[in-house]
Amino acid sequence: MNREHLSRIAHRAHPIKSPLDDASVRLLLERGLPRGDERVLDLGCGSAEWLLRALAARPALRAEGVDISEDALAQARREAERLGVEGRLVLHHRPAVEFASPHPFDLVVSVGAAHAFGGLLPTLAAAREHLAPGGRILIGEGFWDRPPSPEAVEIFGELADLAGTVDLVVADGWTPVHGHVSTRAELDAYEWACWGSLAAWALDHPADPDSGHVRETATARRTEWLRTYRDTWGFVSLVLRPTPN
Repeated sequence: MNREHLSRIAHRAHPIKSPLDDASVRLLLERGLPRGDERVLDLGCGSAEWLLRALAARPALRAEGVDISEDALAQARREAERLGVEGRLVLHHRPAVEFASPHPFDLVVSVGAAHAFGGLLPTLAAAREHLAPGGRILIGEGFWDRPPSPEAVEIFGELADLAGTVDLVVADGWTPVHGHVSTRAELDAYEWACWGSLAAWALDHPADPDSGHVRETATARRTEWLRTYRDTWGFVSLVLRPTPN
């Protein structure tokens, strides 16, 4: 079973794919979309959950999403049709780093997708290229809440702590408009939802040839979370606007 299918199973109960509960997502969108009639771009949208929630709550909003997964985009199209927002959503099947648009966007979203650009600062640079004057960026990034183990660094790579992450963003020419640090409840709920969805799928599909692999993946993810990075890894979501020169 490929990683994309595993991810789809893991996030069945938590489609945002980040450690954020519904109230946090709603508030971040409110801070990023103060008018309600903005044009929004999600770079690395997956199944476009951020865009779908924004569109469903704001009838004047228009949105575009970019992702390399045709399966995820197909899922987004089906959900857009179910919600009746398909006429205001455009989806592009291509790498986010290659996306170009003839018009700018009032909000550019990239939550948990910095790997697609090679890190936080390259993600901000890519988002800036698409930003309209007066626009905002919504970004989500992991950080070290405590000194990590070598095993945790191997999983997540080199991250700053929370203060260092904010300092990087400010030094890069951005002013935070709103910020949210995921709570312990949000972090735990996200991880338990992911490994629980994998374990449940394996139990529900005992005859599937991939059932054993999915069950092993669920166990490994739970073990990594509890033993390796639960007490060291955090997640911050920031709404940013360019700092005036």
